[in-house]
Amino acid sequence: MIETVVSVELPVDENLTVKKNRLQPEQLNGKEKRICIITGTHGDELEGQYVCYELIRRIEAEKEKLKGIVDVYPAVNPLGIDSITRGIPMFDLDMNRIFPGSETDGAMAEYVAAKIVEDMKGADMAMDIHASNIFLQEIPQVRVNELTAETLVPYAKLVNCDYVWVHSAATVLEATLAHSLNTIGVKTLVVEMGVGMRITQEYGNQLLDGIFNLMIELGIWESEYRPLVKEPIVSTDHEVGFVNADVSGLFVPCVQHWRNIKKGAVLGQIVNPLTGKVEQEVTSPMDGMVFTLREYPVVASGSLIARILGGRNHE
Repeated sequence: MIETVVSVELPVDENLTVKKNRLQPEQLNGKEKRICIITGTHGDELEGQYVCYELIRRIEAEKEKLKGIVDVYPAVNPLGIDSITRGIPMFDLDMNRIFPGSETDGAMAEYVAAKIVEDMKGADMAMDIHASNIFLQEIPQVRVNELTAETLVPYAKLVNCDYVWVHSAATVLEATLAHSLNTIGVKTLVVEMGVGMRITQEYGNQLLDGIFNLMIELGIWESEYRPLVKEPIVSTDHEVGFVNADVSGLFVPCVQHWRNIKKGAVLGQIVNPLTGKVEQEVTSPMDGMVFTLREYPVVASGSLIARILGGRNHE
């Protein structure tokens, strides 16, 4: 059932309309659990679009197994997706920095944000699906605020991601959708995977198994078959190392994503296409695994090349 969450008028006789697809059993008893699947906050992050499509398709194919309510929000920033823009076009705003918004004060975007939060209020669980930007590729991971880790990490372990990164409270912005939902009692997981402006079906299918596993746990989906999910590595900020470029040039990687790496090992080279010289050999600052790797090759001094999960081995 397609429903309009919020619609506001724009110039030139157009509208900004956020819609959701509500899937629910034919007969309701009023005690159903509800999960919200959200994506499209950033217009250049498309990995979640495939997840929404495939989730709805699979549920519709076996609707008799649905025992709760699944609200799917494929595009909470529809203008961004339509214009291939990370933020909200015309307003130059990152939508994930204006929550919980306001229905009475502020700009149109804040009104839209407030209506989105209002619509999700009362849900038992939510999953906010993001891709990386066009510059970096991320393994499927759940990011959790340390203030909510005790509650959320057990759920994060169910969703078939490789890694659960527990952020310190100082690094979590209060104006995000996830923070706003967690504040009002909607347990919300943030998933990051893949790369901007692309669809990685392998990652999407991996997460879909996790979503069904989570829905079974919540009593929203009934099935004799429970997906086999990965046991993720759980770590804090203190175990993560950052690798940045010292010079400008073209980054050519020589390691694979989510693979073991030794301290001092070469991750890749920054080369100069004009002179034919290697400007920098980029090395790992620690033993561990590469869980973020540069995808877009052009770099400047300071550009993020990789993130390393230190002291862990991936079998």
